[in-house]
Amino acid sequence: MEKLLLIDDEVDVQYSFRRIFESPQVEIAAASSGEEGLKLISKIKPDLVVMDVRMGGMTGLETLRRLRQTDAKLLVIMMTAYGTTQTAIEAMKLGAYDYLLKPFDIPKLKQVIESALQAARAMKEVVSYEPLPDSEDYDVGIVGRTDVMQSVFKLIGQLAVSDATALITGESGTGKELVARAIYQHSKRNEKPFIAINCAAIPENLLESELFGHERGAFTGAATQRIGKFEQCNGGTIFLDEIGDMSPSTQTKILRVLQSGTFERVGGNKQVDVDVRVIAATNKPLEQAVAAKEFREDLFYRLNVVRVQMPPLRDRLEDIPLLVNYFLRKIGRNQKQRPKSYTPEVLAVLERHQWPGNVRELENVVRRATVMAKGDLILPADLPSELGTPLTAGSAADVPGPLPGRTTSQNLAGDPPDLRAVSQTLFRWARSDGKLKIIPAVERELIIHSLAETGGNQVQAAKLLGITRATLRKRIDKFQIKQLISVQ
Repeated sequence: MEKLLLIDDEVDVQYSFRRIFESPQVEIAAASSGEEGLKLISKIKPDLVVMDVRMGGMTGLETLRRLRQTDAKLLVIMMTAYGTTQTAIEAMKLGAYDYLLKPFDIPKLKQVIESALQAARAMKEVVSYEPLPDSEDYDVGIVGRTDVMQSVFKLIGQLAVSDATALITGESGTGKELVARAIYQHSKRNEKPFIAINCAAIPENLLESELFGHERGAFTGAATQRIGKFEQCNGGTIFLDEIGDMSPSTQTKILRVLQSGTFERVGGNKQVDVDVRVIAATNKPLEQAVAAKEFREDLFYRLNVVRVQMPPLRDRLEDIPLLVNYFLRKIGRNQKQRPKSYTPEVLAVLERHQWPGNVRELENVVRRATVMAKGDLILPADLPSELGTPLTAGSAADVPGPLPGRTTSQNLAGDPPDLRAVSQTLFRWARSDGKLKIIPAVERELIIHSLAETGGNQVQAAKLLGITRATLRKRIDKFQIKQLISVQ
């Protein structure tokens, strides 16, 4: 449950806030003065503070100033019925997340508070990397054991101890924001704000104002001065997601911030100085955008100081068991239930899919499967039909027949199998799935079949395969094969 603290000496405002925002997800606490509010903050550790500027005793601005000396990350929204430009500027300089005027526009108030709570969650959720697959004790993690993911983890560690600008590239759903948050959480700026901006989600004519703020009268509808995210994030880290969608004029301002740490608000001519670390991300090939004159070349080189390339899931299929186990445990924790298990056939289906939506798509598939499963075990029937069926299904068309002129019993009695027919079948599979790795896939399926044929007896299965039991055990560990794959 998230905690919202309201500091306001008007009883009517306290009553209204409780009616509007209190829910099973949000707990409201109230204080009638700045002094009382500071005591409550240290006691209840709120996620967000909404505070009036004018109160008896300590003013809201003085309370904010005191609060910033002890906690620079706690988000504070200031509000007043006596709004002045100077008050707004002072509040934002002191690190307020936003500034609202009374009487409230309820939809806008809800939007601002939800945005602030989301930002607070992003700052507090520790993103771990190099996780232990059987003992995650965190809520958010970057999971992977493949070489490409180990390279990503190393880069995160190197970036965390530096202040360098970073560019995270990769397809949608590969976890670019998680990497940005991991860099922030493990950096020396982790006691300062972290703000994420999706450049593609904000209309082009509003993005510049969102980032850099605007002066009163700068454009139609700019009734008051607004402080942008760069000023709000002073001393912290700003994450610019989908930066490839940014307009040329905004690119110019971003370049200036990176070069000099200064900018001007929209409609203003006063220089604003900030100290903000920039981490950018995009799913677009920026080199091509530069060549097409759609992205500034000088900005590209400023952003591309250290690049973190996130691999698509289809290039690290070996991580799928770890990811599935992680998601099942996460879902189980959230629902306060024992995590579900799944069969080897389920894993075979998942490992053959192309995953155009990457890790995000896999998580959604796992969530759907936990809903569709009728018991504690996820079966292939619980997966979306578009994922296909496992190789172990063995349709008649896929099973090679006996050698011409011989019966099946003659083949089984000692004649070699029709390896040409077997290889033709395998290559039909490979052509239908461009990422299928034939030798590991066949080896894994043979081991699964041999264990099924022998009722799980590893000695007999090894004899059937013509290998030693020790080799079989190594292959079982390598392919993470179990009679019942459990995540308990």
